[in-house]
Amino acid sequence: MEAQTRERIGRIIANGKKVVILSHISPDGDALGSSLGMRHVIACQSDKEVHVIVPNSFPDFLGWLPGASDIVIYEKDSAKAEALLNEADTVICTDFNEPKRIGALGQKMSDVIAEKDESIQVLIIDHHIMPQTSSLPEQDNIVKIINSDSPSASQLVYEALVGDGGNIPYGKDFATCIYTGMMTDTGNFSFNSNHPEMYRIVGELVAAGIDKDAIYNRVFNSWSEGRMRLVGYCLNNKMRVFEEHHTALIYLSGKELYRFNFKSGDAEGIVNMPLSIKDVYYSCFMREDKVTEAEKVFANGSKKKIKISMRSQGDRPVNIFCHDIFNGGGHKNASGGEYYGPLEEAVKLFIDNYAKYFK
Repeated sequence: MEAQTRERIGRIIANGKKVVILSHISPDGDALGSSLGMRHVIACQSDKEVHVIVPNSFPDFLGWLPGASDIVIYEKDSAKAEALLNEADTVICTDFNEPKRIGALGQKMSDVIAEKDESIQVLIIDHHIMPQTSSLPEQDNIVKIINSDSPSASQLVYEALVGDGGNIPYGKDFATCIYTGMMTDTGNFSFNSNHPEMYRIVGELVAAGIDKDAIYNRVFNSWSEGRMRLVGYCLNNKMRVFEEHHTALIYLSGKELYRFNFKSGDAEGIVNMPLSIKDVYYSCFMREDKVTEAEKVFANGSKKKIKISMRSQGDRPVNIFCHDIFNGGGHKNASGGEYYGPLEEAVKLFIDNYAKYFK
């Protein structure tokens, strides 16, 4: 990251007294890692008040992250979240670049930014492709750090705050959050991970005192019995393989999830499993969910949401398919989207279109 960009970010943090950090709906490891990592840096300064707000709950296996217990969840305490936004002089967005990615909270954020105009600072740090038309205006008080080539938002936060000096002045909690975000958004460095710079940073985080093996165990080896049985059911009963196009599809209804006492995070990693099959290069996982309060603003009246996750191998993109068919996007080999409506319709949409994209 250029020194001039880092200086701009430094000025925003230095000038902010009441800071709110936001991240996206269904927060994952990178959303929490990047936002909590930023929080730890700002909280080190005694003259600042800083809070992390997310639209809805995050998986239990991320609840151990330093600072996670202090996160304000908009769906559970919208009054507190809105009060913090109203009082904020600085808003930092991590792992998303459009208000719609945080649902109803995004409308509140947009209203506050419009009302306060140039008296509020806005910093956006993200690694997803910017939409062709952004709802956030281009103006001096809104700084956008968008690098779709970066493997994670957490890495961008690290580069913005630490640079390439190799010295991490912000402590082990900061390093733990950043490493967790980098690890989870690359599937433990198994996709979108051919970046030499990323491994330099990992080395610096280990040198700062993180226990990478313990972090891995907390994230990937903390399955419930229900989650283990759910995975077995998916692979034995629900996986379809389309051999001609080297593609696998798994989809689960709400009733099936309920049968296995599904909790947020239990589906993590299922989409990767079919890629272990010889000659399967594309994998799609769909699960039915209820539309949350945060999502009603763009659910078009539907009470059901289908969460779509996709993975691929090598030089075979899935982000274009997710963008075109499911209004999503992401990395070339790791993308996702949503469909508001019945599961059967989402499955049909996939089956009707996948052959045009996957060869």
